[in-house]
Amino acid sequence: MPESSKNILDRFRQGDADAFEVIFREQQASVYRWILRIVRNAGTAEDLTVETFWRIYRAHARFDPARGFEPWARRIATHVALDWLRTHKPESEMTPAVEATLTAAATGDPGVQAEIRAKTAEAFTRLPAKLRAAALLAVVEEQPHKLVAQSLGITVTAVKLRVFRALRLLRKDLEQQGIRP
Repeated sequence: MPESSKNILDRFRQGDADAFEVIFREQQASVYRWILRIVRNAGTAEDLTVETFWRIYRAHARFDPARGFEPWARRIATHVALDWLRTHKPESEMTPAVEATLTAAATGDPGVQAEIRAKTAEAFTRLPAKLRAAALLAVVEEQPHKLVAQSLGITVTAVKLRVFRALRLLRKDLEQQGIRP
C-alpha cells in the first residue's frame, strides 16, 4: 500500500467507504489470484473475489490495522473459496480404468498420459474441501506451509497433516481407477 497506508487502514476500520475503495483497487488482483489458486476456475474466482470484498467490507470493524491487511484478506478469501468448494461437488463421475490404458501409460503414450492427468485432476476434485485447499496451496502452488497455515487459520502441523491425508486419499482413488501413482 502507498505511503499513507496506516491512515487508509484506520479509516477503513472506521467504515470509510473511500478508504475501502482504495484498498479494493490495490488488493483486488492479489485476492483474485489467491482464490484462483484454490478454486482453479477464473469465472468462479471473479465471483468469489467480489464476495470476499463484500465480507471484508461488512467485517471492517473487526479489522486490526496492526496485524496487516493482506493476511486478514487472504484468510477471508480462503474461507469464501472453501465455502464454495464445499457446496459445489465435482461434475464428473469416476470412470473405471481399462487395462489397455495402463499398458499404454507404461509405454509413454501422450494420449494416455493426458488421460491419466485428467483422472488425477478428477480425483483431486473429489477430495474434501479442507484437504483439497491445503494440498492445492502446499503441493500444487508450492506455497510455504507457514503461509498456507495463516491463510487457512490452522497450524503448520495441521497443514502437513491435511496434505498427507490428501495425498493418501488421492493415491487410493487413483489405485481404484487402476492407476499406480
